[in-house]
This record gives sequence, C-alpha cells and structure tokens, in this order.
Amino acid sequence: MIGQDGRRLRRAVARGLGAGLCLALGLAAARAAEPVTLQLKWVTQAQFAGYYVAQAKGYYEQAGLAVTIKPGGPDVAPPQVITGGGADAIIDWMPSALASREKGVPLVNVAQPFKRSGLMLTCRAETGIKTPADLKGRTLGVWFSGNEYPFLAWMTKLGLKTDGSPTGVKVLKQGFNVDPLIQKQADCVSTMSYNEYWQVIDAGFKPEQLVVFRYEDQGVATMEDGIYVLESKLKDPAFKARMGKFVAASMKGWDYAAKHTDEAAAIVLENDASGAQTEKSQRRMMAEIAKLLDTTKGGTLDPADYDRTVAVLLAGGTDQPVISRKPEGAWTHSVTAAAPK
Repeated sequence: MIGQDGRRLRRAVARGLGAGLCLALGLAAARAAEPVTLQLKWVTQAQFAGYYVAQAKGYYEQAGLAVTIKPGGPDVAPPQVITGGGADAIIDWMPSALASREKGVPLVNVAQPFKRSGLMLTCRAETGIKTPADLKGRTLGVWFSGNEYPFLAWMTKLGLKTDGSPTGVKVLKQGFNVDPLIQKQADCVSTMSYNEYWQVIDAGFKPEQLVVFRYEDQGVATMEDGIYVLESKLKDPAFKARMGKFVAASMKGWDYAAKHTDEAAAIVLENDASGAQTEKSQRRMMAEIAKLLDTTKGGTLDPADYDRTVAVLLAGGTDQPVISRKPEGAWTHSVTAAAPK
C-alpha cells in the first residue's frame, strides 16, 4: 500500500515529466517552424501594419512559420534583395515589379492586399488649378524610380508633353518630402493619401487651400503594395505551401488591422526601431490605409486590376516605357488557392 509520501513522490515525478514533455514539444515546434523572410518596400510604418500585426498576434506562429520582417528605405530595392537571396517574398508596387520582370528578374504576384491606389497629385489652390486641364504650363513634382509611370500615362491621356514646353508641363524630380509645394517651387506635388498629403496639412495648409487629384479618379491608377516571389521558387511545392500559409496569416493580420486601426498603429510603433514615427501619424496613416484594402478574398489578385495596370503602363510615356509588351506569367492564384482556409 502506497503511503502519503509515496503519492507525493509520484505526483512530483509526473509534474516533472509533464514539464519536460511540454518543454520538449515546445523546442520541437520551434525547430519545426518554417522560416520566411519578408522585405518591405519602405520603412516601418502603417503601410505594412498587417504583417506586423500578424506577427504580434501570433498568426504566423500558429501557421508554423518563423517570419522575419526587414524594413526598407531609400537605399533598399526589394527586387535586388530577393534576387540576392535576402528575402523569400517582397512588397512592391506592380509597376516596379513588372519593370523588374521585363529586365530579367522574374517576379510573380502571389497576393494583392491593396485593392485601391493611394497615389494623388496635390496642388495649392492659390495657383488657380481646378481641373486637370489647368495643369498645362505648370511645374509638377513627380516621384521617379518607377513611380513616375502612372503620371506619364495621365499626361499622355491629357495630351500634355512633359518637356517643360508652354503647352506641356515641367517635371520637377521630387524627393521623399513635400518641400517643393511648401516652398512654392512647384504648383503640385505627388502625395499618398495616407502619408505625404498629411505632411502638407501638418505644414499649416488647410484642406480648402488644396486641390487634390486622385489617380483612381483620373483612370490611371496602378496596383500598389502586393506580395511578390521569384517564379523559380514556385516550382517547389513545399515553398508554395509555405507561401500559402504566409499569405493566409498575413491577410488575417490585415483584416485585424483594418478593424482595429489604433491598436495596429500601436503595434507598428513598437516595431519602429528608428523611433521616427509618431502615434498621431501612424493612427492617421492606418485609418487611411484601411480604406485601400480588400481583405475579403484572401489576398487573391483581381485579373481586371492587373489588366488595367498593364494598360496604364503600356500607355505611359514613349521615351522610357516601364514595359514594352504585355507580361506573361506575372501573377498566379496558385498560392492563395493553396492557403489554409
């Protein structure tokens, strides 16, 4: 017959074995987690909140993934990073991705969280600009490095040359700020609905002092932040399955971020190692980003959106077109189709 001391010993041994088993299982799970490295297009900000939320909420961990998120910046070119083996997936705008593909970097769009474009041209109302026709003869700030192509397509549609002639427009190469507008070096500058527009407001302008043209309203919007991988990687069934889990968890993060914008902004701030972002700016940015998302289709790209983007790029500018022909194989639904439901 086992006495009280014997029963205590047996329970202690059981607890010890249980703790050891839990530790062993935990270590095994950690070893089994599949690594994924994601390269962002820009610095840590609410533009990428869905990925940070998915990480913070444990969605990646639950999917059996160990995800590393690498911030971008002015000196980081995501297509170069993925080509050099520094990432499994990148976030890029479709014009940049398609240009890279034509130049020999076979990027493939495997998911498209952003449905709508946030690109705008913001003008000082005091210039007298009220309609696109009033842009003739004006100085316009434009981003380059692939971001100029929607602008060039718009000018082509308006019949305006970009050579600085009186019947065209003068293009000012714009940096990553809105100084040309504030300092009156340009009549209008490029802005994003979730970022630079608010820099203008923070500089002291009131909304009624500005005239804003959204590219979507002008029929020249192109697809922005999408998830891209190398085409060769998709030949590996294990990689495709891993990307399916990554996309599903990321879209879960985006869905949560869109419904809890303030919390998502706080998570972004926790991951901002630079300390450059503020609570005010990130809350505002996340609220605007939520308007551009579509989280109802698991990130599946709408082929009509792709076709529209290609048409805009093919029509935009003749000197240095971003693409010279319609791409083949530049997107796939196979990853979102393989994603866990």
